[in-house]
Amino acid sequence: MISKLVWENVKHRPLRTFLSALLIAIPVTLVLTLAGLSKGMMEDATKRYRGVGADIVIRPKGSSFLSLGSAPIDERVVGVIRRQPHVALATGIVIQSLADVFSSAAGIDVNEFDQMSGGLEFVAGDLFKSPDEVVIDEYYSHEKKLHAGDPIELLNRKWRVSGVFKAGKLNRVFMDRRHLQELTSNTGKVNLIYVKVDEARNIGQTVAGLKKLLEGYQIYSMDEFTALFSSNNIPALTKFTRVMIGISIFIGFAVVCLSMYMAVLQRTREIGILKSLGASRWYVISIILREAVLLALVGTVLGIGMSYAAKWLLQTLVPASFPPAVDPAWWPAAAAIALLGAVLGALYPGLRAARMDPIEALSYE
Repeated sequence: MISKLVWENVKHRPLRTFLSALLIAIPVTLVLTLAGLSKGMMEDATKRYRGVGADIVIRPKGSSFLSLGSAPIDERVVGVIRRQPHVALATGIVIQSLADVFSSAAGIDVNEFDQMSGGLEFVAGDLFKSPDEVVIDEYYSHEKKLHAGDPIELLNRKWRVSGVFKAGKLNRVFMDRRHLQELTSNTGKVNLIYVKVDEARNIGQTVAGLKKLLEGYQIYSMDEFTALFSSNNIPALTKFTRVMIGISIFIGFAVVCLSMYMAVLQRTREIGILKSLGASRWYVISIILREAVLLALVGTVLGIGMSYAAKWLLQTLVPASFPPAVDPAWWPAAAAIALLGAVLGALYPGLRAARMDPIEALSYE
Protein backbone atom coordinates (compact mmCIF):
# COMPACT_ATOMS: atom_id res chain seq x y z
CA MET A 1 0.00 0.00 0.00
CA ILE A 2 2.76 2.45 0.99
CA SER A 3 4.80 1.61 -2.12
CA LYS A 4 1.79 2.30 -4.35
CA LEU A 5 1.20 5.67 -2.66
CA VAL A 6 4.87 6.58 -3.13
CA TRP A 7 4.81 5.57 -6.79
CA GLU A 8 1.63 7.52 -7.49
CA ASN A 9 3.02 10.61 -5.76
CA VAL A 10 6.21 10.43 -7.83
CA LYS A 11 4.33 9.73 -11.06
CA HIS A 12 1.84 12.54 -10.43
CA ARG A 13 4.63 15.17 -10.36
CA PRO A 14 7.09 14.02 -13.05
CA LEU A 15 8.89 17.34 -13.49
CA ARG A 16 9.56 17.80 -9.78
CA THR A 17 10.67 14.18 -9.55
CA PHE A 18 13.03 14.51 -12.52
CA LEU A 19 14.58 17.79 -11.33
CA SER A 20 15.08 16.45 -7.79
CA ALA A 21 16.71 13.28 -9.10
CA LEU A 22 18.87 15.32 -11.50
CA LEU A 23 20.12 17.57 -8.69
CA ILE A 24 20.99 14.46 -6.65
CA ALA A 25 22.72 13.00 -9.72
CA ILE A 26 25.08 15.97 -10.12
CA PRO A 27 27.15 15.39 -6.94
CA VAL A 28 27.06 11.64 -7.63
CA THR A 29 28.55 12.40 -11.06
CA LEU A 30 31.22 14.63 -9.51
CA VAL A 31 32.31 11.94 -7.06
CA LEU A 32 32.34 9.20 -9.71
CA THR A 33 34.15 11.42 -12.23
CA LEU A 34 36.79 12.35 -9.66
CA ALA A 35 37.30 8.69 -8.71
CA GLY A 36 37.43 7.67 -12.39
CA LEU A 37 39.84 10.48 -13.22
CA SER A 38 42.16 9.44 -10.40
CA LYS A 39 42.07 5.84 -11.55
CA GLY A 40 42.57 6.81 -15.20
CA MET A 41 45.57 9.02 -14.48
CA MET A 42 47.19 6.37 -12.28
CA GLU A 43 46.61 3.62 -14.82
CA ASP A 44 47.92 5.81 -17.63
CA ALA A 45 51.06 6.71 -15.67
CA THR A 46 51.66 3.04 -14.82
CA LYS A 47 51.23 1.99 -18.45
CA ARG A 48 53.59 4.67 -19.73
CA TYR A 49 56.32 3.90 -17.18
CA ARG A 50 56.11 0.19 -17.92
CA GLY A 51 56.21 1.05 -21.62
CA VAL A 52 59.86 2.09 -21.22
CA GLY A 53 60.76 -1.60 -20.91
CA ALA A 54 63.05 -1.03 -17.92
CA ASP A 55 63.31 -3.16 -14.81
CA ILE A 56 64.69 -0.49 -12.47
CA VAL A 57 64.07 3.26 -12.04
CA ILE A 58 66.68 5.56 -10.51
CA ARG A 59 65.56 9.02 -9.41
CA PRO A 60 67.56 11.94 -7.96
CA LYS A 61 68.32 12.47 -4.29
CA GLY A 62 65.49 14.17 -2.44
CA SER A 63 62.89 13.16 -5.01
CA SER A 64 59.59 11.38 -4.54
CA PHE A 65 57.37 9.51 -6.94
CA LEU A 66 55.45 12.77 -7.47
CA SER A 67 58.46 15.06 -7.84
CA LEU A 68 61.92 14.77 -9.35
CA GLY A 69 63.35 17.22 -6.84
CA SER A 70 65.85 19.92 -7.72
CA ALA A 71 69.10 17.92 -7.88
CA PRO A 72 69.63 16.33 -11.31
CA ILE A 73 71.90 13.30 -11.75
CA ASP A 74 75.35 13.59 -13.30
CA GLU A 75 75.20 11.80 -16.63
CA ARG A 76 78.46 9.98 -15.87
CA VAL A 77 76.55 7.92 -13.32
CA VAL A 78 74.86 6.15 -16.25
CA GLY A 79 78.24 4.85 -17.41
CA VAL A 80 79.01 3.58 -13.90
CA ILE A 81 75.70 1.75 -13.75
CA ARG A 82 76.30 0.06 -17.10
CA ARG A 83 79.39 -1.61 -15.66
CA GLN A 84 77.53 -3.18 -12.75
CA PRO A 85 76.79 -6.93 -12.67
CA HIS A 86 73.58 -8.07 -14.42
CA VAL A 87 72.97 -4.64 -16.00
CA ALA A 88 72.12 -5.15 -19.67
CA LEU A 89 71.13 -1.57 -20.58
CA ALA A 90 70.98 1.83 -18.92
CA THR A 91 69.86 5.17 -20.29
CA GLY A 92 69.48 8.65 -18.85
CA ILE A 93 66.45 10.80 -19.61
CA VAL A 94 65.75 14.50 -19.08
CA ILE A 95 62.22 15.51 -18.05
CA GLN A 96 61.23 19.15 -18.50
CA SER A 97 57.86 20.60 -17.51
CA LEU A 98 56.03 22.52 -20.20
CA ALA A 99 53.75 25.54 -19.88
CA ASP A 100 50.82 23.19 -19.26
CA VAL A 101 51.10 21.89 -15.69
CA PHE A 102 49.85 18.47 -16.82
CA SER A 103 52.43 17.95 -19.60
CA SER A 104 56.17 17.60 -19.91
CA ALA A 105 58.82 16.88 -22.54
CA ALA A 106 61.28 14.00 -22.31
CA GLY A 107 64.75 14.34 -23.76
CA ILE A 108 66.03 10.97 -24.94
CA ASP A 109 68.95 9.40 -26.74
CA VAL A 110 67.07 7.74 -29.59
CA ASN A 111 69.33 4.69 -29.94
CA GLU A 112 69.41 3.96 -26.20
CA PHE A 113 65.66 4.48 -25.81
CA ASP A 114 64.88 2.23 -28.78
CA GLN A 115 67.04 -0.56 -27.33
CA MET A 116 65.33 -0.20 -23.97
CA SER A 117 61.69 0.16 -25.06
CA GLY A 118 61.60 -1.50 -28.47
CA GLY A 119 61.07 1.84 -30.18
CA LEU A 120 58.09 4.09 -30.78
CA GLU A 121 55.28 2.93 -33.07
CA PHE A 122 54.35 5.79 -35.37
CA VAL A 123 50.90 6.46 -36.77
CA ALA A 124 52.18 9.41 -38.84
CA GLY A 125 55.61 10.82 -39.67
CA ASP A 126 58.84 9.56 -38.11
CA LEU A 127 61.46 10.23 -35.44
CA PHE A 128 63.05 13.65 -35.17
CA LYS A 129 66.10 14.08 -37.39
CA SER A 130 67.19 17.54 -36.24
CA PRO A 131 67.39 19.26 -32.83
CA ASP A 132 64.44 21.54 -33.57
CA GLU A 133 62.02 18.64 -34.15
CA VAL A 134 59.84 16.76 -31.64
CA VAL A 135 57.54 13.75 -31.71
CA ILE A 136 54.21 13.63 -29.87
CA ASP A 137 51.81 10.85 -28.96
CA GLU A 138 48.34 10.48 -30.46
CA TYR A 139 46.52 11.84 -27.39
CA TYR A 140 48.63 15.01 -27.30
CA SER A 141 48.13 15.33 -31.06
CA HIS A 142 44.35 15.05 -30.66
CA GLU A 143 44.12 17.46 -27.71
CA LYS A 144 46.36 20.13 -29.26
CA LYS A 145 45.02 19.61 -32.82
CA LEU A 146 48.53 18.89 -34.15
CA HIS A 147 49.73 16.66 -37.01
CA ALA A 148 53.07 15.52 -38.40
CA GLY A 149 54.74 18.50 -40.05
CA ASP A 150 52.92 21.15 -37.99
CA PRO A 151 54.79 23.84 -36.04
CA ILE A 152 54.51 23.85 -32.25
CA GLU A 153 55.72 26.22 -29.54
CA LEU A 154 57.38 24.61 -26.54
CA LEU A 155 59.74 26.12 -23.97
CA ASN A 156 59.29 29.52 -25.66
CA ARG A 157 60.73 28.18 -28.91
CA LYS A 158 59.36 27.06 -32.26
CA TRP A 159 59.60 23.35 -33.06
CA ARG A 160 58.36 21.07 -35.82
CA VAL A 161 56.33 17.94 -35.15
CA SER A 162 58.15 15.25 -37.09
CA GLY A 163 55.87 12.39 -36.09
CA VAL A 164 52.92 11.13 -34.05
CA PHE A 165 53.32 7.84 -32.17
CA LYS A 166 51.03 5.47 -30.29
CA ALA A 167 50.66 6.35 -26.63
CA GLY A 168 52.15 4.23 -23.87
CA LYS A 169 55.89 4.97 -23.81
CA LEU A 170 56.88 7.14 -20.83
CA ASN A 171 55.85 10.56 -22.12
CA ARG A 172 53.66 12.41 -24.61
CA VAL A 173 56.41 14.64 -26.05
CA PHE A 174 59.95 13.52 -26.94
CA MET A 175 62.89 15.58 -28.16
CA ASP A 176 66.66 15.23 -28.49
CA ARG A 177 68.29 14.88 -25.07
CA ARG A 178 71.43 16.90 -25.85
CA HIS A 179 69.43 19.79 -27.23
CA LEU A 180 67.07 19.81 -24.23
CA GLN A 181 70.04 19.76 -21.84
CA GLU A 182 71.49 22.82 -23.56
CA LEU A 183 68.17 24.69 -23.55
CA THR A 184 67.65 24.11 -19.83
CA SER A 185 71.31 24.75 -18.87
CA ASN A 186 71.66 21.16 -17.66
CA THR A 187 74.47 19.93 -19.89
CA GLY A 188 75.70 16.57 -18.65
CA LYS A 189 72.70 16.13 -16.32
CA VAL A 190 69.68 13.80 -16.41
CA ASN A 191 66.55 13.49 -14.24
CA LEU A 192 65.92 9.78 -14.53
CA ILE A 193 67.92 6.66 -15.22
CA TYR A 194 66.26 3.50 -16.49
CA VAL A 195 68.03 0.17 -16.12
CA LYS A 196 67.31 -3.14 -17.83
CA VAL A 197 68.59 -6.29 -16.13
CA ASP A 198 69.82 -9.38 -17.97
CA GLU A 199 67.33 -11.71 -16.24
CA ALA A 200 64.21 -10.99 -14.18
CA ARG A 201 65.46 -13.10 -11.26
CA ASN A 202 68.39 -10.71 -10.83
CA ILE A 203 66.29 -7.55 -10.38
CA GLY A 204 66.22 -7.64 -6.57
CA GLN A 205 69.95 -8.32 -6.34
CA THR A 206 70.72 -5.51 -8.78
CA VAL A 207 68.50 -3.02 -6.91
CA ALA A 208 70.28 -3.87 -3.64
CA GLY A 209 73.69 -3.42 -5.29
CA LEU A 210 72.75 -0.08 -6.82
CA LYS A 211 71.42 1.20 -3.49
CA LYS A 212 74.82 0.52 -1.92
CA LEU A 213 76.63 2.11 -4.86
CA LEU A 214 74.38 5.19 -5.16
CA GLU A 215 73.60 6.08 -1.58
CA GLY A 216 70.77 8.60 -1.20
CA TYR A 217 69.30 8.07 -4.67
CA GLN A 218 65.71 6.84 -4.99
CA ILE A 219 66.03 3.38 -6.55
CA TYR A 220 63.03 1.15 -7.24
CA SER A 221 62.25 -1.94 -9.21
CA MET A 222 59.60 -1.11 -11.79
CA ASP A 223 57.05 -3.18 -9.87
CA GLU A 224 57.78 -1.25 -6.66
CA PHE A 225 57.64 2.09 -8.44
CA THR A 226 54.37 1.54 -10.29
CA ALA A 227 52.79 0.18 -7.09
CA LEU A 228 53.17 3.70 -5.68
CA PHE A 229 50.68 5.05 -8.20
CA SER A 230 47.67 4.94 -5.95
CA SER A 231 45.37 7.73 -4.77
CA ASN A 232 46.20 6.67 -1.19
CA ASN A 233 49.74 7.94 -1.77
CA ILE A 234 48.51 11.42 -2.72
CA PRO A 235 47.27 13.09 0.50
CA ALA A 236 45.90 16.16 -1.29
CA LEU A 237 43.75 13.99 -3.58
CA THR A 238 42.40 12.01 -0.62
CA LYS A 239 41.45 15.24 1.20
CA PHE A 240 39.84 16.64 -1.93
CA THR A 241 37.80 13.46 -2.37
CA ARG A 242 36.56 13.72 1.22
CA VAL A 243 35.55 17.34 0.66
CA MET A 244 33.65 16.34 -2.49
CA ILE A 245 31.86 13.57 -0.57
CA GLY A 246 30.86 16.09 2.12
CA ILE A 247 29.56 18.51 -0.52
CA SER A 248 27.64 15.68 -2.19
CA ILE A 249 25.92 14.71 1.06
CA PHE A 250 25.02 18.36 1.75
CA ILE A 251 23.60 18.86 -1.76
CA GLY A 252 21.57 15.66 -1.47
CA PHE A 253 20.30 16.77 1.94
CA ALA A 254 19.34 20.27 0.70
CA VAL A 255 17.65 19.06 -2.50
CA VAL A 256 15.59 16.34 -0.82
CA CYS A 257 14.70 18.52 2.17
CA LEU A 258 13.36 21.25 -0.10
CA SER A 259 11.61 18.79 -2.42
CA MET A 260 9.96 16.82 0.38
CA TYR A 261 9.01 19.96 2.30
CA MET A 262 7.21 21.30 -0.76
CA ALA A 263 5.59 17.91 -1.27
CA VAL A 264 4.30 17.90 2.30
CA LEU A 265 2.79 21.36 1.82
CA GLN A 266 1.15 20.27 -1.44
CA ARG A 267 -0.24 17.09 0.10
CA THR A 268 -1.52 18.50 3.40
CA ARG A 269 -5.12 17.38 2.78
CA GLU A 270 -3.92 13.97 1.61
CA ILE A 271 -1.95 13.52 4.84
CA GLY A 272 -4.99 14.68 6.86
CA ILE A 273 -7.15 12.02 5.17
CA LEU A 274 -4.57 9.31 5.88
CA LYS A 275 -4.35 10.29 9.56
CA SER A 276 -8.13 10.51 9.92
CA LEU A 277 -8.30 6.95 8.57
CA GLY A 278 -5.94 5.80 11.32
CA ALA A 279 -2.50 6.15 9.75
CA SER A 280 0.20 6.27 12.44
CA ARG A 281 2.99 8.81 12.60
CA TRP A 282 5.50 6.20 11.41
CA TYR A 283 3.21 5.34 8.47
CA VAL A 284 3.31 8.97 7.31
CA ILE A 285 7.07 9.28 7.89
CA SER A 286 7.72 6.07 5.94
CA ILE A 287 5.88 7.48 2.91
CA ILE A 288 8.19 10.53 2.88
CA LEU A 289 11.32 8.45 3.51
CA ARG A 290 10.50 5.93 0.80
CA GLU A 291 9.91 8.69 -1.71
CA ALA A 292 13.27 10.22 -0.76
CA VAL A 293 15.01 6.86 -1.16
CA LEU A 294 13.39 6.40 -4.58
CA LEU A 295 14.65 9.85 -5.64
CA ALA A 296 18.14 8.95 -4.39
CA LEU A 297 18.17 5.66 -6.32
CA VAL A 298 16.99 7.35 -9.52
CA GLY A 299 19.58 10.09 -8.95
CA THR A 300 22.32 7.49 -8.48
CA VAL A 301 21.43 5.75 -11.75
CA LEU A 302 21.37 9.12 -13.52
CA GLY A 303 24.69 10.02 -11.91
CA ILE A 304 26.31 6.80 -13.12
CA GLY A 305 25.07 7.47 -16.63
CA MET A 306 26.30 11.07 -16.47
CA SER A 307 29.73 9.88 -15.31
CA TYR A 308 30.05 7.94 -18.58
CA ALA A 309 29.08 11.13 -20.42
CA ALA A 310 31.78 13.01 -18.46
CA LYS A 311 34.32 10.33 -19.41
CA TRP A 312 33.43 10.70 -23.09
CA LEU A 313 33.72 14.49 -22.82
CA LEU A 314 37.19 14.28 -21.23
CA GLN A 315 38.36 11.73 -23.81
CA THR A 316 37.14 13.99 -26.59
CA LEU A 317 38.50 17.32 -25.31
CA VAL A 318 41.56 16.64 -23.11
CA PRO A 319 42.72 13.01 -23.50
CA ALA A 320 46.38 13.90 -22.88
CA SER A 321 45.86 15.98 -19.74
CA PHE A 322 43.06 13.99 -18.09
CA PRO A 323 42.92 10.33 -19.15
CA PRO A 324 39.62 9.25 -17.57
CA ALA A 325 38.28 5.88 -16.52
CA VAL A 326 35.12 4.53 -14.93
CA ASP A 327 35.58 2.89 -11.53
CA PRO A 328 32.55 0.65 -10.73
CA ALA A 329 34.01 0.04 -7.26
CA TRP A 330 32.79 3.54 -6.36
CA TRP A 331 29.17 2.90 -7.40
CA PRO A 332 28.07 1.50 -4.00
CA ALA A 333 29.78 4.43 -2.25
CA ALA A 334 28.05 6.92 -4.56
CA ALA A 335 24.69 5.25 -3.87
CA ALA A 336 25.34 5.36 -0.11
CA ILE A 337 26.25 9.06 -0.32
CA ALA A 338 23.04 9.85 -2.24
CA LEU A 339 20.91 7.76 0.14
CA LEU A 340 22.45 9.34 3.25
CA GLY A 341 21.82 12.84 1.95
CA ALA A 342 18.28 11.95 0.90
CA VAL A 343 17.32 10.31 4.20
CA LEU A 344 18.73 13.20 6.23
CA GLY A 345 16.92 15.66 4.00
CA ALA A 346 13.60 13.81 4.34
CA LEU A 347 13.61 13.62 8.13
CA TYR A 348 12.35 17.14 8.87
CA PRO A 349 9.56 17.14 6.25
CA GLY A 350 8.58 13.63 7.39
CA LEU A 351 8.41 14.62 11.04
CA ARG A 352 6.44 17.76 10.16
CA ALA A 353 3.94 15.69 8.20
CA ALA A 354 3.65 13.15 11.03
CA ARG A 355 2.87 15.88 13.59
CA MET A 356 -0.01 17.36 11.56
CA ASP A 357 -3.37 17.54 13.24
CA PRO A 358 -5.87 15.64 11.03
CA ILE A 359 -8.64 18.28 11.46
CA GLU A 360 -6.33 21.18 10.62
CA ALA A 361 -4.91 19.24 7.63
CA LEU A 362 -8.41 18.51 6.26
CA SER A 363 -9.40 22.17 6.52
CA TYR A 364 -6.18 23.33 4.79
CA GLU A 365 -6.73 25.31 1.58
